[in-house]
Amino acid sequence: MGSDIPNPDSGLGKDVQVPRPSKYPEQFRRDAVELVASSGRSLREVGQQLGVNHETLRNWVNAAKQVEAGQRDDAEQISAGEREELRRLRKKVAELELEKEILRKAAQYFAKEMGR
Repeated sequence: MGSDIPNPDSGLGKDVQVPRPSKYPEQFRRDAVELVASSGRSLREVGQQLGVNHETLRNWVNAAKQVEAGQRDDAEQISAGEREELRRLRKKVAELELEKEILRKAAQYFAKEMGR
C-alpha cells in the first residue's frame, strides 16, 4: 500500500480521545467556579445545587486555577528590551564596583604615604 492512510487493523488511532464539546456554556462554568470560591460551601453542595457532578466542578475549579497561575507567570516575565537593559545595568554596576575598589585602595596607599 503506497498511501498514507493507516490500515484499520494496524492498531493506530484506536485509543485516541477526541474531546467533545461541553454541554455547559463557558459563562455557566465561570459562574460556577466563582460560586465555589465565594460561597464557602463544598464542591458537592454547589454541584448538587447547580445540577453538575462534583468531579466536573472540581475540574473546572482546577482549570481556572491553572489559567490564573499562567496569567501571573506571564505578568512576571520581562520583555527582551527589559532583559537587555538589565544585562547592561549589571555590567555597569560591576564596572562601578571595580572602580570603587581601585579608588579605595589608592586612598589607602596615599594615606600611608602622607603618614610617613
